[in-house]
Amino acid sequence: MKILMVCLGNICRSPLAEGILQQKAWQAGLKWTVESAGTNSYHTGEPPHPLSQKIARLHGIDISQQRARRFTADDFISFDKIYAMAEDVMEEMRRIAKNNFIESKADLLLNELYPGKNMEVPDPWYGPEREYHEVFKLLDEACEAIVRKYSPDSYRDNDPLSMPAHHSFDKDGFNYQNPATSNQ
Repeated sequence: MKILMVCLGNICRSPLAEGILQQKAWQAGLKWTVESAGTNSYHTGEPPHPLSQKIARLHGIDISQQRARRFTADDFISFDKIYAMAEDVMEEMRRIAKNNFIESKADLLLNELYPGKNMEVPDPWYGPEREYHEVFKLLDEACEAIVRKYSPDSYRDNDPLSMPAHHSFDKDGFNYQNPATSNQ
């Protein structure tokens, strides 16, 4: 599965969401590709905001190698699901994508937690560090909901005991089929 997280500048919210979801997917043994983008080009090529990087590091996630990029119409071709952090971002995605916009692929991220409420992830750009912590908490909960929604039932808790006998985890936590029992 390929998932894109989108915010305005791709330096605060969406890089955090990318890092959080990629880590959760990896921990669940899911071979997902997670990326992020912004609807404007103000920060293209820049690393995530220092406070986004700091908050991610506090949670064991390194987003320092990410670089901001602009959302493009072709993202609707390249990705299975695209999450906007806010309604203004969703509107910009519609404007940029034009005929490529696919309603079924796009949603507000917090609709994963609060279906149909169309709530927005607040932009912490001008705020104090505390707001970055609050945004991280929201993103973390939404990303957990995504993993639970799109991962197979038997793998939801990354619990090897709940998995079918022909599956287990390798030393890096990746799910694989055990060849000795794969005919089950």
